[in-house]
Amino acid sequence: MSEELNLSEVLRVRREKLKKLQEMGRDPFKIEKYDQTHFSQDIKENFDAMEGQEVSIAGRIMAKRTMGKAAFLDIQDKQGRIQSYVRQDAIGEEEYDILVTYDIGDIVGVKGTVFKTKQGETSIKAANVVLLSKSLQVLPEKWHGLKDQELRYRQRYVDLIVNPEVKKAFLIRTKAIKALRKYLDDRDFLEVETPILSTLAGGAAAKPFITHHNTLDIDMYLRIATELHLKRLVVGGFDRVYEIGRLFRNEGMSPKHNPEFTTIEWYEAYADYEVMMKECEEVVAEMAMAALGTTKIAYQGKEIDLTPPWRRISMTDIVKEVKDIDFTQVKTDEEAIAIAKQHGIEVEKGMKKGHIINAFFEEFCEKTLIQPTFITHHPVEVSPLAKRNQDNPEITNRFEAFVNTWEIANAFSELNDPIDQRERFEEQMKQKEAGDDEAHPMDDDFINALEVGLPPTGGIGIGIDRLMMLLTDSASIRDVLLFPTMKPL
Repeated sequence: MSEELNLSEVLRVRREKLKKLQEMGRDPFKIEKYDQTHFSQDIKENFDAMEGQEVSIAGRIMAKRTMGKAAFLDIQDKQGRIQSYVRQDAIGEEEYDILVTYDIGDIVGVKGTVFKTKQGETSIKAANVVLLSKSLQVLPEKWHGLKDQELRYRQRYVDLIVNPEVKKAFLIRTKAIKALRKYLDDRDFLEVETPILSTLAGGAAAKPFITHHNTLDIDMYLRIATELHLKRLVVGGFDRVYEIGRLFRNEGMSPKHNPEFTTIEWYEAYADYEVMMKECEEVVAEMAMAALGTTKIAYQGKEIDLTPPWRRISMTDIVKEVKDIDFTQVKTDEEAIAIAKQHGIEVEKGMKKGHIINAFFEEFCEKTLIQPTFITHHPVEVSPLAKRNQDNPEITNRFEAFVNTWEIANAFSELNDPIDQRERFEEQMKQKEAGDDEAHPMDDDFINALEVGLPPTGGIGIGIDRLMMLLTDSASIRDVLLFPTMKPL
């Protein structure tokens, strides 16, 4: 209780300081700009060349030490922290009296010369200090630090100030995504934007968010995938396209799931799933190198090697490897269902052999996939948009990439047969009528696009956020989202 009273008093005093400054005609909130010439880390790294040079820096006061007629301010800018040494005789008595009232958290501009203190610390000898913004709150580190994880997510702006490792994670994310874009741009891919709002939620098996368009008086859906629009563009003659963007799925929340998340999908005419596999492992490796300088990463105590080539194994083969069940020898749906029941797999209405194989994989095999692995040749029942394998029409030319037991990518040789596609959509509609909320809807316009003609095409989607969890050694997806979804207080 006493701490709350003390905090309340501190906040009151800060407002009084602001009021006095405003009465003096020194309202910091009226300042519109400040010319920065240099930043903290650049000055430190280039001290020999910059010693004695005049610089202007700006940032937040993170520490303040006043000793009579001199003060030390630790200023934090976008690169880090640097010390400013302020003497009363250098800035004037009146200015110094105002400066000593500044608080931790205030944002200031400092103009002065670069030097080193007797302790050897690179610093700025201030000739002028100006208050650019008054902080009316108290930074958490003054009150035992920002440790509450949920509060950190809710107040990310504070988290970024007081926890440098958080800022580092998002800088890693930015470097990795830049490398991703560069990889595709260098290969003549075109970055595009497709609708977020649509009258159909297609391209994946997921529950959509539903909203309503008042003017048209129709329900609309936030996209669950970018796939179908991107493939329409390939039909239209853009042979290589990609989109990095937000998807929305009205499903559960967990350390690996957020209702809105970032993915990339790219589509390449005249390529197949084998090309997608090569590009997937290459681009992930390049992202790791750009962000971390290595393809061998440590995640939560595990060593993971992202160096290509990655292991490749079919879904039926890994089920055989892990459970010693060879589904290539299972001839009927009934036989597959009986095997599922023997192994404790929950059998739902309408499940066929392909669904059972996929259920075995998810239940028993996913958890074994720590090192990067491509799982290939999924059953056609769980792959409504993938091309059938020519040698075995029960499976598709599809793969999912797994790292640390997580699916990080899904890709296939795209189904471009409009007759087959319509039949699969019709089968999906039967599953929807049987109660499967995630079954794919019928999309007549997409069928029409395929009838116009989609060339042989490879396509892939990669979950950016899960990949960023790996690259930043983050235990939760919320740690790699600047503003994760939170339940209102």
